[in-house]
Amino acid sequence: MARRSRNRNQVPVIPETKLAIIESLDQEGRGVTHLEGKTIFIDGALPNEKVTFQSHRIKPSYEVANVVEVLKQSNQRVTPKCKHYGLCGGCKLQHLDFSAQVAAKQRLLENDLKHIGKVQPDNILPPIYGPIWGYRHKARLSVKYVDKKQRVLVGFNEKATRYVADMNSCEVLVPEVSALIEPLQEMIVQLTIRDKLPQIELAVGEAHSKEKPEAHSKEKPEGYSNKESEAQTSNDDLPVIVLIFRIMAPLTVEDEAHLKTFADTHAVQIWTQTKGPDTIKPFYPVSTSEKALPQLKYSLPEFDLVYPFKPNEFTQVNPQINQVMIRRAMQLLNPQAGEKIADFFCGIGNFTLPIARSGAQVLGLEGLANLVDRANESAALNQISNTQFGVADLFKMTPESLTNLGRFDKWLVDPPRDGAFELIKSLDGSNSPQRIVYVSCNPATLARDADVLVNEKGYILKAAGVINMFPHTAHVESIALFERVA
Repeated sequence: MARRSRNRNQVPVIPETKLAIIESLDQEGRGVTHLEGKTIFIDGALPNEKVTFQSHRIKPSYEVANVVEVLKQSNQRVTPKCKHYGLCGGCKLQHLDFSAQVAAKQRLLENDLKHIGKVQPDNILPPIYGPIWGYRHKARLSVKYVDKKQRVLVGFNEKATRYVADMNSCEVLVPEVSALIEPLQEMIVQLTIRDKLPQIELAVGEAHSKEKPEAHSKEKPEGYSNKESEAQTSNDDLPVIVLIFRIMAPLTVEDEAHLKTFADTHAVQIWTQTKGPDTIKPFYPVSTSEKALPQLKYSLPEFDLVYPFKPNEFTQVNPQINQVMIRRAMQLLNPQAGEKIADFFCGIGNFTLPIARSGAQVLGLEGLANLVDRANESAALNQISNTQFGVADLFKMTPESLTNLGRFDKWLVDPPRDGAFELIKSLDGSNSPQRIVYVSCNPATLARDADVLVNEKGYILKAAGVINMFPHTAHVESIALFERVA
């Protein structure tokens, strides 16, 4: 069949502008309303607001739209701090008051537990939150060379597109990294491979000479109030910054010179990646027998722990919140000397080593061998011998393989977004711990797994609460405590 030709002189259809009263927020932070039998999701709208909107995606049962004008504002609406808000797709909730963001995430968690999991916690935990700005220590920035303008864009993608936002700063990145965006643009445009460099992955670690901060410092940086559940920060020294350049063509001698000058000028380490993750390696500067480069690392001063890590290995993007999250997890788990405890999806031992400080015997299992290697390295560095780490595909757990691991008094579970469904289903009574602390980055899969634990496996959901790991985004992290019915 011949393809229908397009009339090049056809006038674009302007979307119809409609009026709505916003009822609630959805899981992506969009305002929700209902009109003419459809659910409408409106970016930039808040509950109880009266707005006009235009839809850019129209389906039989729903539409996705953008606000045109806010006719009646919510008292929770604030002016976004970032000058790139509305263009950059990174922080969709900057127009909502920070405390209201946290409350909305708490409501979302409770709704998912109720409607998906058919459970309700006995207690709602106080939310964990901390710095509002400059919190992000890991990120992946897109790079785009614009030939017509002879310039390079470095940043996050625009909202709802694959285009790179035209930005020169970022309020949620560590300030030292935000300050690198413009210099990176100016340097990359000089490279011969400027159109073959699609991405820069960044990782920030504590300064090499940094003193361990007090666990209960009384000083509160911007964005704090006097809450027990808040994290602490310190600005004593410059952090260690590693940039991984994804390069799709060989560097010339001139390219290498530009990269080395940039690294020297801005006190960063540059790594390169030519293909898959196994090709990531240091480029400049490099350690020598005379001079060792400072490693990426983070610490948990409350437990006297230090964790080295590679720039592409998973660590929490918000180390201040990570400290308080671990404190909360240890309070809920209450590990005791002599207990046997399992840490599933253990990563580099973020929870395993604090548990081990209690004197308990801890088994940490993780699907990625490189993270298990790093966990063993950290255990040795911190002189911890009461841990054992292993590689296991926890998404293929069975009752038999779980039983073969032995009996545990307690579990700590910290899965990725897919949750821990197969692991939870494998509980059969004979292999069931008395207590499970579940740390989640997806309230929907936590709720699904809570349904199994409570309604099939004989557990009570004693407590649950949110962890605001990603301020100004709709991303919800949470923590829950399950106890087995005696």
